Amino acid sequence: MTDPARESLASFALRLREFRSTAGSPSLNKLVELTAALERPLARSTISDKVNAKSLPEWDFVISFITGCAAFAREAGVVLPPELTDLARWDAEHRRMLCVVDRSHADDRLADAARADLSRRSSLPVPAAARLGAGRATSSPAVMPRQLPAAARHFVGRTAELQSLDELAEEAARVSDTAVIAAIDGTAGVGKTALAVHWAHLAADQFPDGQLYLNLRGFDPVGPAIAPAQAVRAFLDALSVPAEQIPVGLEAQAALYRSVLAGRRVLVVLDNARDSAHVRPLLPGSPGCLAVVTSRRRLTGVITAEGAQPLTLRLFSNAESRELLIRRLGPQRPAAEPEATSEIIASCARLPLALSIVGARAGAYPQFPLSALAGELRSTRGGLEAFNDGDPSLDVRSVFSWSYGQLDQETARLFRLLGLHPGPDISVAAAASLAAVPAEQARAAMRELARAHLVAEHLPNRFTFHDLLRAYSAELAHSQQGDAERRARLRSLDHYLHSAYAADRMLDPHRQPITPAAPEAGVCPESFTDRRRAMEWFTVERPILIRAVGQAAATGFDAHAGQLAWALTTFFDRRGHWPDWAATQCTALAAAERLGDGIGQARARRDLARAYAQMGRYDDAHAHLQRALDLFGAGGDLTGQAHILLGVGWIYDRQGRYGEALSSARRALELFRAAGNPSGQANALNNVGSHHVRLGNHREALITCRQALAIHHETGDLRGQADAWHSLGNAYHHLGESTRAAGCYRESLDLFCDLGDRYQEAVVLTHLGDTLRAAADHDAARRAWHDAMVILEELGHEDAFEVRIRLATDPLRPLGRRGSAVTAGLAGEVDRSHAEPEAQPLIVAESEGAERRRDEVRVGVQPGRAAAQ
Repeated sequence: MTDPARESLASFALRLREFRSTAGSPSLNKLVELTAALERPLARSTISDKVNAKSLPEWDFVISFITGCAAFAREAGVVLPPELTDLARWDAEHRRMLCVVDRSHADDRLADAARADLSRRSSLPVPAAARLGAGRATSSPAVMPRQLPAAARHFVGRTAELQSLDELAEEAARVSDTAVIAAIDGTAGVGKTALAVHWAHLAADQFPDGQLYLNLRGFDPVGPAIAPAQAVRAFLDALSVPAEQIPVGLEAQAALYRSVLAGRRVLVVLDNARDSAHVRPLLPGSPGCLAVVTSRRRLTGVITAEGAQPLTLRLFSNAESRELLIRRLGPQRPAAEPEATSEIIASCARLPLALSIVGARAGAYPQFPLSALAGELRSTRGGLEAFNDGDPSLDVRSVFSWSYGQLDQETARLFRLLGLHPGPDISVAAAASLAAVPAEQARAAMRELARAHLVAEHLPNRFTFHDLLRAYSAELAHSQQGDAERRARLRSLDHYLHSAYAADRMLDPHRQPITPAAPEAGVCPESFTDRRRAMEWFTVERPILIRAVGQAAATGFDAHAGQLAWALTTFFDRRGHWPDWAATQCTALAAAERLGDGIGQARARRDLARAYAQMGRYDDAHAHLQRALDLFGAGGDLTGQAHILLGVGWIYDRQGRYGEALSSARRALELFRAAGNPSGQANALNNVGSHHVRLGNHREALITCRQALAIHHETGDLRGQADAWHSLGNAYHHLGESTRAAGCYRESLDLFCDLGDRYQEAVVLTHLGDTLRAAADHDAARRAWHDAMVILEELGHEDAFEVRIRLATDPLRPLGRRGSAVTAGLAGEVDRSHAEPEAQPLIVAESEGAERRRDEVRVGVQPGRAAAQ
């Protein structure tokens, strides 16, 4: 035997001798007498050998020896420290010694004995165990525990989770230092119990010493959760430990429970735990055992301290949802009504409990078409009434309430308020404004809700929940209607309005501003340090902002609806979200009409016309612009009228009515001058130049576009500069000056890229490609068109078709090495000083927003700038 093995055996034997001494040093004869009634009494001839490390002390010997010494101590009035009588501690120490000796090959006799004891402890129905301090030992149980409840008949999916549990079972089968634990968590109704019980039945044969199961009722709405002491006692009873041998106190009972499990292969399923403290006393401590715990909360404590393997269950996929319905109903009905089946799945939010409830109802009424059940779900309008079958354990609302009832007061309040939020997700900052609390408090509450699986943190500091939980939250919020609900809605809308307004001002600081009312107390809008952050915020929040406009109009906050729609205009324009732009402006127009706000109506009609024009609805655009012109005229607003005239000219240009377009832009220029609005003059000058290009007056176009560029340089209006450079590029292109045109286009392209205007990037790239082809640089032209086509396809814009035609019909060269067209072709030849026109400064101007012609790729000319305010 190697030294480590000999040392381990000697150390364990020393511990036995020390315990005997602490217990009062009973004689060998006394120990024989005290253990005579035990299942495995001590023999005097073996005690000395084993406690002096002359032979291996098997586990049966250790149990009897500890029991005899403890009984002597009780007779002698010696109080033994609890840690000395903890059989779980002795079990762990003894097993470690056996493993060390087993790994030794120097002394085959002792190594074989250790290996045999390890094997015997794993295969025996019950190891000898005693309640220390008593003179009688437990005996083997009369009934092997097989406590698993019936498995779900229609179990589907969860392939990855089942594989993970199989791997943990394999790990438990190998000799290790401790038991293996799986911690399954997930939202209410997601199928945690179904998974645990289904897998436990599949794996039962791997745990021949029994399967223990207990529903801990951690979220029971009727009675209290099962206390750990009650649970341990139930397991001891299941393991046939006589009542008179069960000590008083949770700690002692838990120690005995672990001792009874020591050396056995037992599966322990702890269902519906409240938290880590709830299950910790019930976890086996010895190798060979596997504990599967389910909870609606992530059991961070058990995962961290006990090394449990977390398994978080998600909602079913569409395929799994359909399979569950097929299992319940058979394949014919779902196959006959695929659309109704899909609607049922969507109404159930892919939540297994909800799908099971609806599936059971459909199964009970086979004569009902699935379309009728889908209509029944639809009629509840996102509510939960359709999922109430009278059984609280299967009622979705009741099941959710069990989790909600465990929340502290402030966290519960925030969960209720989430039902007022437009969705589909929410940031910590928005949650803080909704609840009028500091951001850190909101973050802590949202993460507590995530731990309870009432929400999910799907991105860092962004949370969502499925539609049925949203409906439950909304029910809770509406049940407490009154001023508090209205003020919470107002705070939420204020958060998005003032955040969007700040982001818009960052994107286009030269846009003529509006004046939103001051936000409610407790609202903390987002702030932005640069255009990139503002654009990123708009991109992430876009679905919420669109819903917020509709929610504001539907709940009586018409001013918020109009102002928020206004704040979205620049972003929608630059990102090409024209249907969203039109929809929000329609809502804004209706809100302004309800308020009797003429200026608000004029603004909404102007922006709606711009969106319609981008969508090719020119007649509708003209109608709205004419009505807006009348409204601004009635109010004597010269600047407003001038902006409308720019828009009218811009649409005329798109329709090929170039003379009317030029006339309208000149009228706008006159009004801007009369109003003393230099920014408007700059925009009008650029539009006049753009229309001149369309009419073939290219030299006149250069003069007016240079004037516009000079004013935009003075005011720092980058968007205005981008428009002017683009118009100059068009003029030079038609004059046949390709080098100058390419230089102007690149100046414009750099600015549009910096501004994040994807559509304008594509338009300029298209025109750059036209100039490069005119210069016979076909490879660079094709790269420019390719880059433009990629952007237009991302935007879903019809202009992508025209760019594809360019690529398909260019006869001289296929698309070469991919690369940005900005650095291709003439890039190496262009002297930017040639491209920059001679500036002719006129006046300092304030920039307007911009609009571009989407179908100009056909002729390679971009019309001037529309009204953007």
